[in-house]
Amino acid sequence: MEQSIKVQFDKQKNSTGFYPVLCKRIEEYFAKNNLSKHANASMVLKSIFIGTVFVLSYIGILSNEFSIGIVFLLFAINGFFAALVGFNISHDAVHGAYTSNSTLNKILGVTFNLLGTSDYVWKIKHNIVHHTYTNIPEHDSDIEDLPFIRISPDQERKWNHRFQHLYMFFFYLFTTLAWVFKNDYVNFFRRDWGSYISPKHPPIEYFRLFFYKAIYYFLFLALPFMVVDMPWYYILAGFVVLHFVEGMTLAIVFQLAHVVEGADFPQPDLEGNIKSNWAIHQMYTTANFARKSWLANFICGGLNFQIEHHLFPAICHIHYKKLAPIVQRTAHEFDIPYNESETFLGALRSHMRMMRQLGIA
Repeated sequence: MEQSIKVQFDKQKNSTGFYPVLCKRIEEYFAKNNLSKHANASMVLKSIFIGTVFVLSYIGILSNEFSIGIVFLLFAINGFFAALVGFNISHDAVHGAYTSNSTLNKILGVTFNLLGTSDYVWKIKHNIVHHTYTNIPEHDSDIEDLPFIRISPDQERKWNHRFQHLYMFFFYLFTTLAWVFKNDYVNFFRRDWGSYISPKHPPIEYFRLFFYKAIYYFLFLALPFMVVDMPWYYILAGFVVLHFVEGMTLAIVFQLAHVVEGADFPQPDLEGNIKSNWAIHQMYTTANFARKSWLANFICGGLNFQIEHHLFPAICHIHYKKLAPIVQRTAHEFDIPYNESETFLGALRSHMRMMRQLGIA
């Protein structure tokens, strides 16, 4: 991708309005209720449960105590809970939101590496690039071209895109397989991210990338081949099932947060200017879904509260349900959109309609 312009937000626009008022109200909420912005007991118990199921399902795969059908079920469970570890533990940790202890955040962030992806690359791609240039074509790496899929209006439309709302789910299956075997390596050695130029990586990060990749390949490929009493092709198929479940879970949640009706894909002008400040830009480019659903809140790790997460990524997601009414009320006061779908299925339908529109228009 060729770097053309440096995107800049209008820091003066609404500089004394929406975001300062919102930040003050959020601070008042935590002070009034004498709460930490980081994990509470519920968050810790949730993390223990998710981590325990993830580990036990992995042990069950290696145990040789179950039939082939049960082993495949365990692969699927492991993949689903790998996604939950990423949503609920790894994601908060790499944002510095899980705890006020930066060392502990780094330790918990290593769980990303044990899922097969790189915490260091994630911080660049997600924390810096995506959270800054959300939904800006050629600057937000999360909406870059996927094979046969048109995600933003800026991308070239091809004949096959008219069917993408039907076949896109097939490609979503490969999300984490691509991370594990390709994307992390490509992104680590990538310099140009549009408006962001990656600095020279510390030598230790070269070691960490390949070291943790080797550990993951050993734990989830080599070790099962060595100890599980099944034909190798069953084990390989189980590994693929694991990633299909994990990849679909991650892809759906991420897409429902940004590629739905109502979410904007703003283009900077010829000088690279976006005609709003950063906070208001987030309100136009993100969307919530199913924020009243206990199950969605448990699974998604706050990513169904995408608006609150983008505005306050350093606050643990366990608090977002309480913060959302404050954000919504403040947005309405300043006549700023608050995009949301009340249910998961409603958001999924909106995403499918959006993808169909992108495919035919």
